[in-house]
Amino acid sequence: MKNWKRLLALGLSIVMSITVLTSCGKRGQDSGESLSVCVGEAPLTFDPIYAERLSDQTVLAHMYENLMRVSTNSEGATVVTEGAAKNVSVEENADGTVTYTFRLQDGKWSDGVPVKANDFVYAWQRIVNPSYASPFASMLSIISGYDEARATGDMSKLAVTAKSANTLVVTLDGNYDWFLREVCTSPVTVPLRQDVLKKLYEASKDLDPDGTLDLHWWTNATKAVTNGPFVVMEQDGDTSLTLTANPHYHQKRSGPEKIVFRFGDEKTAEKLYETGEVDAIAPLSESWMASLLETDENWVPDPELVTHTVMFNCERLTDEHVRKALSLAIDRNAIAEIAGVTAKAAEGLVPPGVPEGDNDFRTKGGTLIDHDPETYADRCTEAISLLESSGYESGASLGEIEYFYVAEGHNGAVAAALCENWNRVLKTRITPKAVTREELLTALKSGDYVLAEMDVSAVCNDAECFLMDFTIGNSKNYLHYGNSAYDTLMSIIAIAEDGSARMGCLHDAEDLLLNIDCALAPLHTCGTAWTLRESYSGAIRDTRGWFSFANVYKRPVV
Repeated sequence: MKNWKRLLALGLSIVMSITVLTSCGKRGQDSGESLSVCVGEAPLTFDPIYAERLSDQTVLAHMYENLMRVSTNSEGATVVTEGAAKNVSVEENADGTVTYTFRLQDGKWSDGVPVKANDFVYAWQRIVNPSYASPFASMLSIISGYDEARATGDMSKLAVTAKSANTLVVTLDGNYDWFLREVCTSPVTVPLRQDVLKKLYEASKDLDPDGTLDLHWWTNATKAVTNGPFVVMEQDGDTSLTLTANPHYHQKRSGPEKIVFRFGDEKTAEKLYETGEVDAIAPLSESWMASLLETDENWVPDPELVTHTVMFNCERLTDEHVRKALSLAIDRNAIAEIAGVTAKAAEGLVPPGVPEGDNDFRTKGGTLIDHDPETYADRCTEAISLLESSGYESGASLGEIEYFYVAEGHNGAVAAALCENWNRVLKTRITPKAVTREELLTALKSGDYVLAEMDVSAVCNDAECFLMDFTIGNSKNYLHYGNSAYDTLMSIIAIAEDGSARMGCLHDAEDLLLNIDCALAPLHTCGTAWTLRESYSGAIRDTRGWFSFANVYKRPVV
């Protein structure tokens, strides 16, 4: 591959697909006012490498700044611009790897200490280090040396290094064009100070030497040293968290001086909003979204980047015709009716909301899974024929099978309807079995299941991230699926320079996984919604689900 280098002038920002609430008026100067919001329950952790909940990530997005940041330009378009990085250069190497060199701003931590490249090295090594068991380790699997670092525990093998105090160098295994857009803006991959974390860890041990109080350094956010637009001023248990503007933050803002996060479930959030105690809430309840659908036929929820899916254990259900029969027998429209007011029958594994250039990957790829109610009877007939062609007189010949699901939300009703579909159409003997999340994950990892439900999501908002886990040897290949042709496609995608060719291969890979090998059966996707009081503007909801209120401002009075 040819060597070349291009400088990404970050003023030529990367446009993203993110929901922004803005007004047509001009933004005023920082008003010094306080903004109160409720975006979920109290954080379970303030350690970025463990923050799986969107409410936790929202808080962290205000406390820390990554290499790149999400913002809006003068035209109101949402873009990715420089954050802790002042600029970045990209070089494609002869061996197919790609090297990113970030030169950092003269940023400072909230205690006045300069932000250094080693702060990113330390943070990213923590994510990858198996001893920390971060659920986000795979986000960095595209970095050269990842597999070796994970296998040996030697983090020096990970190609993330500090060339100098202000220069960070990262080498990727291929041409992952979503790296800047997704990895470098995530609340997960923000920098961390090793000296600060060590002191906090030792302090928690001094307070709780026997571990009986279950104290952890990351539970007290007021002790954190951060580099983002806000620092934590006050923490009131599980009730609220008050953030105030970080005096050492290097960027100018037009938003509030103080943000108060109130914590609670959807009912609590709505009550706080109705009484005027908060000005933004997320997510809206199903009843609220149902009323929006009833009063405005043009209202569309924001897509959630999750596809509720039936996972087939391909080592137990080895015949693709049997797996396809099970998929064809599903009445996805009926399932979606049960799954909630925003649920829609899945048309592929990659959900709506995933970009393909200026378009949507699902829209461009079309419907891979037929859910037309007019053809459901034909699909059922085909399913029966597939079973017969595989040597089964009826589905009963498959034996007794359990369908594992987590008893949360609508999952129980969906599982019951799903098993009814299979048993009625194919004469199978499949029964739903409720398990805990931990039990489900254990079964998926070990392969001790035949059928199981799973919300398929991705660490980044790119179609590749929804498909990359199902390659041979991947630790998250819970399908226990293996096809060398699929692996070849994913390898081509990783190094593809041509964007159109890359997307074409991604669509081919999804089709191979769903329609040819039938390794899984997507059921439905869902949407979500949030609200900001009309007197305010400038809040951002990232497509991955977390929010930024750093530049919220009051609309000008007309």
